[in-house]
Amino acid sequence: MTTSLILFIVAMGYGAISHAQVKTPDSTITQLNKLLASNDALDHATLGKRLATLAASSEEREMAMAVQYYTRLKNNFKSDSVSKAILAKFPAGKMARSQELQKVYNSKTSSAKQDAYKAWNTKFPAEKFKTGDFDDQLIYDYGRADVARQFASEKNSKQAVLWIAMLEVDFWKGNAYYGLSDIFYKNGDLPNAEIFAKKALEIADSYRDGKKGISNQARFAAIGYPGYALHYANILYDQKKNKAALSTFEKAHQAAEEVNAQLNFKYAQLLIGENRTQEAYDKLEEVVKAGKASPEIATQFKSLYTKVKGSDAGYSEYAAAIRKSYLENLNRRLSKEMINEQGGDFALTDLNGKEVALKDLKGKVVILDFWATWCAPCKRSFPAMQMAVNKYKDDPNVRFLFIHTWERTNTAAKDASDYIKSQKYTFDVLMDLKDPETNLNKAVTSYKVQAIPAKFVIDGQGKIRFRLNPGADTSNEAVVDEISMMIDMAKKAS
Repeated sequence: MTTSLILFIVAMGYGAISHAQVKTPDSTITQLNKLLASNDALDHATLGKRLATLAASSEEREMAMAVQYYTRLKNNFKSDSVSKAILAKFPAGKMARSQELQKVYNSKTSSAKQDAYKAWNTKFPAEKFKTGDFDDQLIYDYGRADVARQFASEKNSKQAVLWIAMLEVDFWKGNAYYGLSDIFYKNGDLPNAEIFAKKALEIADSYRDGKKGISNQARFAAIGYPGYALHYANILYDQKKNKAALSTFEKAHQAAEEVNAQLNFKYAQLLIGENRTQEAYDKLEEVVKAGKASPEIATQFKSLYTKVKGSDAGYSEYAAAIRKSYLENLNRRLSKEMINEQGGDFALTDLNGKEVALKDLKGKVVILDFWATWCAPCKRSFPAMQMAVNKYKDDPNVRFLFIHTWERTNTAAKDASDYIKSQKYTFDVLMDLKDPETNLNKAVTSYKVQAIPAKFVIDGQGKIRFRLNPGADTSNEAVVDEISMMIDMAKKAS
């Protein structure tokens, strides 16, 4: 689905913002969802008739609903056909508005984005689309935030601040402030990074614990709090504002739903500076027990152990016991997560033009990693994946395949090759390019992937045994532990 279509569906009120659904489905959508979920052939026939009626409607919203469900059914032909009909029938409507906003996103410089936004706003003035729903203004905030981010990227902080100040939808401001703060932070503009990190945290906090109700919008705003708190604490930490950083790390630690290695490590550093050794030890012990300790954290933890215990006597035994307990817990968790689903089949070409077919790898455990050059989380996972590849490079019964998919350029193979070479990764990369007839990337579609990165462990019989989703703060060593145990279990299952 294109970005403009996603924005259109959101603007019409039945899409999603980030990972939070913000619009309660009406009765029509509820009925369509039931028909879509049914395995009854009559229900599917009824769904087809309902969608045909919606597609022929004189209302843009109903036609857009048909687009959404045709897309979910992977009927790209009908989805594209109805989309074109909407644009022809409603040239000044919501889909046209969303599609033309793409010109703002596609502009490469701040001045070009600014001009594109102003032209778009003139053609589709917000006043024309007001119905009283929150999403009347949300799409305009998307555009304003995009312009602000570009100004920030070009280190024009004054204009970035002016554009971000135009935001109108309160529950979404935290998300936008965080994005802007992150750019300032990466550019080394810590004062502005701090200002907007604090704003993001304050917005999220204002929605926590039902302070502004329990709507989907409120939950979306509140859910960012732990991440914003960590981001704000990091900025304070880097500026050596230790007292404020310590307080914010405490808030982030309390809000975190699971152990975050980066958070606990920096929190421990500040506690050490305050001579609160036992508390620092406790924070790092959480990381070690969760199996998320990097070599740096493990070294620091051993040092704290010596200080707390008075010597390093018994440390080796203690560390071994923790390691054993961690692996036992990992085994129990993976035993529960292990599945037995038929995997998709594919034959794809690698970067050297050689065809690789999954059926030819029968008898081997295969790890599939769906990725793209534009996917930052995909690339962040690669150092750990390289460690895993290195570990199994001499095992003839294990094969890693890195499948580049959902390309956004006409030079996807070159882009993938250039990136892999630049990072010196020794990956087997396959290209899952769009089928010219269906407009689908067949391999990723066959595995029903909704978002990347997506990683699968396939046993020797072609069955999916695990879906791997390492957390952003999980150490590379922990990822390798998890993959290794998955491989061992998949081998036994074969």
